[in-house]
Amino acid sequence: MSQDLAATSGVTEVEERSASLLSRLLAETFGTFLLTLVSVGILVYSPLNSAGALGVALGGGFAYIAGAAAVGRVSGAHFNPAISLGAWLGGRISVSSMFSYWGAQLVGAILAAAVLFVTFPRGLITLLQGQNPEIKGVSDVFDSAVNGFAENSPISVQTQGGAQFDWLPALLVEVIISAVLVGVYLGVNDRRSRIGYAPVAVGSAITALTLISFFATNTGMNPARSTAAALFANDWGGDGSGRQLWLFWVAPLIGAALAALFYRAFASAEPEELDELEVEEDEDDELVEAKVVETEVVEEVVVEEKELVTAQSAPKAEATEEPAAAEKAEPEPEKKADDKA
Repeated sequence: MSQDLAATSGVTEVEERSASLLSRLLAETFGTFLLTLVSVGILVYSPLNSAGALGVALGGGFAYIAGAAAVGRVSGAHFNPAISLGAWLGGRISVSSMFSYWGAQLVGAILAAAVLFVTFPRGLITLLQGQNPEIKGVSDVFDSAVNGFAENSPISVQTQGGAQFDWLPALLVEVIISAVLVGVYLGVNDRRSRIGYAPVAVGSAITALTLISFFATNTGMNPARSTAAALFANDWGGDGSGRQLWLFWVAPLIGAALAALFYRAFASAEPEELDELEVEEDEDDELVEAKVVETEVVEEVVVEEKELVTAQSAPKAEATEEPAAAEKAEPEPEKKADDKA
């Protein structure tokens, strides 16, 4: 039964059968690593580039498309705990797989942030201090990649405190963009959609949603990415952005749950469609079984023909040997006649 059939019939533990759990976890680790490396990397090196919100948005979208194209067939290309939660509530994976995905995604994101932290040129810190005396180390550079609200929102930094997104508006923004992202993912990866550009659709959604939320919260929408950036930042004291990480777990997960429940309620198959899909799947199974049986029969026939050819060739060989032996025996009477003469 398809994933959507399972979702509408109450079966929530539907596993991918094309790959083992280990393969799927490695795929999720790789995809999240790539997505975080690009998204956080652009922000960490923002003092040296003019990418801005558009660069971050395009980088995140392209990174997702590349990762999904590479390993999407293995794990489904979640790369985000919110999408994994939506997939579980939508009946696409089991709860145990969801938590396993979360672990793999966190590992991938933290590894990406660690690579950026270790490889950041230390000599560049001295040069950046000329622009911002508060920069003392690489951890201070990571502050620009951390999600935050109120005085830690990007709009507050750019307006020098003249405007900011407080926790409630920031929460709403994160819930909405996460719900839209998960809704797009569930829709384009629906078995009935029959489209081949699902990664492009999800990547485009990431780009668009980043553009509208960048100045509000630095675009969370992905708890794994938010956690990785916060771990290596140096802003955990007082009202620092590190202490605001809770919002960037709560809001995306709420948005994912709302999207999944909405999708199951309004975008799932009708009973008539379920019957038709079940009939199609039964026919497909019967066709596969028939092909297997046909292949076995053909193999048996080939073996029997080979045995028959072997059996037929053996008497012919014996028959050819007997005349040859007779021909060799014929000259003997002539020799006896000569002796008598």
